[in-house]
Formats: sequence, C-alpha cells, structure tokens
Amino acid sequence: MRRSSIFLGALLLASGWARAHELSEATQTCLSCHVSVLPGIHGDWLKSKHSRTRPSEAMGKGELERRFSANSIPEELAHVVVGCAECHTLNPESHPDTFEHNGFKVHTLVSPRDCSVCHPVEASQFEQNLMSRAHGNLMGNPLYAALANSINGPQAVKDGALLQREPEELTQSDSCLACHGTKVQVGPRMTRETSIGSMEFPALRGWPNQGVGRINPDGTRGSCAACHTRHAFSIEVARKPETCSQCHKGPDVPAYAVYQVSKHGNLYNSIGNFWKWDEVPWRVGKDFQAPTCATCHVSLIVDPDGNPLTPRSHAMADRLPWRLFGLIYSHPHPRSPDTTGFRNSAGLALPTELTGEPVETAVIGPEELGKRLSAMEGVCSSCHSSPWVQGHFEKLKKTISDTNASTLEATRLVLRAWEKGLAKKENPFDEGIERMWVEQWLFFSNSTRFASAMAGADYGVFAHGRWDLTKNLRKMWEWLEEREGK
Repeated sequence: MRRSSIFLGALLLASGWARAHELSEATQTCLSCHVSVLPGIHGDWLKSKHSRTRPSEAMGKGELERRFSANSIPEELAHVVVGCAECHTLNPESHPDTFEHNGFKVHTLVSPRDCSVCHPVEASQFEQNLMSRAHGNLMGNPLYAALANSINGPQAVKDGALLQREPEELTQSDSCLACHGTKVQVGPRMTRETSIGSMEFPALRGWPNQGVGRINPDGTRGSCAACHTRHAFSIEVARKPETCSQCHKGPDVPAYAVYQVSKHGNLYNSIGNFWKWDEVPWRVGKDFQAPTCATCHVSLIVDPDGNPLTPRSHAMADRLPWRLFGLIYSHPHPRSPDTTGFRNSAGLALPTELTGEPVETAVIGPEELGKRLSAMEGVCSSCHSSPWVQGHFEKLKKTISDTNASTLEATRLVLRAWEKGLAKKENPFDEGIERMWVEQWLFFSNSTRFASAMAGADYGVFAHGRWDLTKNLRKMWEWLEEREGK
C-alpha cells in the first residue's frame, strides 16, 4: 500500500495536482486502478473543486463565498479532499446497489442523500422543485402517462386500422424519461470481465440515466449530475445555458432556442468567453454582463460591491410566479412539486379545469405569486430600469392571457368532436384533431410564452409562435367541419 500510494502521489503531482497527501487511503486505493481504467473520469475529478478542497476548509468560508451549506461534517470526511470513496462509499446501508469491491462497500449511484452530507440546503431545496418529481409527475399522472405512451408506442397498420402497442421500458428510457428520469432498480449480481480479472457488479435497470427526476435505488429523487455534470461537478457548467439545453430545447420546452435569439443570448455568445464563470458570489456587471438560465432561476447574485440582490436557490420556482409550459394552460405555479394529487372538477390530474380556470387548492395564491414576481423583477432590475421591467411583464401577462384563450378555443373543438362521436376520448392523444390540440398548447402556446418571457423575438411569431397558433386552430376547425359534412 505504501509503495502504491507513493507512486499515485507522484502521478498526481505530475498531472499538476498538488494535494495528493490529503487523499484518504480509500480514495488512493480507488485511484490506483481507476486512473488508468477510467482516465476520463479521473481527469474530470482532477480539475474539480472536490479534488482540491477539504470540507473543513469549505466550512471556513464567509457566508456569501461558501459553496458548502453543512454546519458540521463527520470527522472522517472533514480533513481529506472529496474523492471517489468519499462519495461512492457513503451511506452504504441505504443503497440497495451497494456491493463488495476490493474490500470496500461501494455503490454506483451517488444520490442527493449522499450529496446532502455537505450540501444539505441545496438537496432540501431541490426536493421542493418540480424537477425532482419529474418522473412521477409524468408517469404517475394517468393523463400524461397516456401522452407519453402515445408518443413512444410503436404503430402499425393491421386489418385496415392504425394500431399502437404499449412502449417498451427501453424506449421510454431513451425518450421522455431521458430528461424526466427513470426509476433505477437493482437486479441480481452479474459477472463482468475487467482489466484486472472477473468481478461481480449489480445489474441496474433504468440505467444509465441522469434525468432530473430520476428515482434512485435509495429512494431519493433526482440527479445532481443533471446540472453539475459528473465528475467535475463544475459550477461553471451548471451556469452555462448549454447545460439546460439538454432538456429545454425542443418545441415543447424551447427555452434554450429562445434564449439563443434573445439579446441576452446574443451577448452571451459574443462576450461570454470573457466572463468569470466560477466566482461565488456572482457579481452582476463585473463577473458577467447578461443573464443565463442560472442567473434568473438559481444563482446567488450580488452587485459589484458585494451586496446581495437575490439568494441562491435550488428550489427553482422561488422566482417563478407562473408555470408557462408542460400543462394545457399556463397558470399560477403549483403549490406542491408533486402534481399527481391535483384533481379538477372532471377528476383529471390537472391544476386547471379543461376550460382554463385554475383549481385554487392546486396553485399558489395572489400573495405568493406577487412575492415571486417581485423576486424575478429584482433580478431584472439589476440591469434594467423600473419602466422597462414593468413593461416587459405587462406584455408577458397579456401573452399568457392570449395563448390560454387560443388553447381554450382548441379545447372546445376537441370537446365538440368527442360529443359528436367524431373522435374517441378514451385516448385523448391519438387521433388527428387530438394531435393538433396537443400541438396547440404543448408547442405553439409554449413557444409564444417563452418568447414573451425571454424576449425571444421570432419564436413568438413565425417559429412555432402566433402564426402556428392561428394556423393550427384553422386546421382543427376545417377537420371538424369536414367530418360534420358542412
């Protein structure tokens, strides 16, 4: 062990890493193989803050400079840098995927519960985030599970009819659940040949996956690596909009596409390479000159003199008064991150009626909405005057009203088709007029609202915006009129 530790220390020092003496013995053992077996992972970790920081040091930072929210840390973790063993051997009794590996009890998935040893505030906040419930809010809602199945189920023509099968697990994992998160389940052990011989590992279903709502074997929800990509866990990566674009880019959630054509995105693409992405706290006007997704929704922002403008939050919705996407109508933000318990008067798991009115018990009230709007306006006001900010949000409110009205007209046409037997409502997502209805709220209304919220120009007009809203409603009308024989 002594000889391998000296060799490993020399190797790390040659790589430009100056703190090999602060590695735990367990992590030294891990690295003695994994430096060569998984050089990409080792290289990421070597550049990380984890590889260079002891928790005892992190706790000594000032309140605004801290990236570490725990007030105490187990003694065995306090004085060594955060390496392989410090994460992958934590809480072994709570991990069904724990297995014996070279004398250690190791688990493959590092869960939010493990991260919470050092980052309890962030983990607790994330648990109150819609993202943490993304798997259940999709698959645990009969309406939205039916939508996912109608998208992912293979179709075939048989006996003169277009039939659809239930999607298989791997298809779901490769589609909607890539972002919403899979349910990772532990199967029997399997033997695999490695560079150092045969070894046993647990078989995992629903793996690999880094979805924000992933259900982990220890029962926790989410993956911190969805934003803080492993194994560097870089705050710079989490702050850059490309990270958010993994799941917020398509026509259903066009946030990244809208950002790219906005003036904010223009500035980021033009001068963002000069910004200081790793500073904590983050100084507006000094470290960066235009917002990214993280600026508006997550980050601790201070003025150039260090005065806080908005606190860091991993709850994500603290500055969100309305939910703009994902549901049939835009509405005040849900009270709970678990939306599966909501029921409207028709018994559907929705926070609004089919005619658009919010279910009062499901959404935040006017006081909380105003508080969140003020928080977001505070972010905007660090660069814009009060009249500019007020005018921006007045336009957004009008856009929400207009797109909801357009969706309501589309909904009335679908209801008419169901009432007249021209479409079957058992599956509200498979027939022509129903698919057009989905596009009305899931694509075109969403795009128009995002363009308004993020100053994204053409995405509110011709790029899946108001042009498509009116065109699609006309197509739905003509579909119905033709079948009614008019």
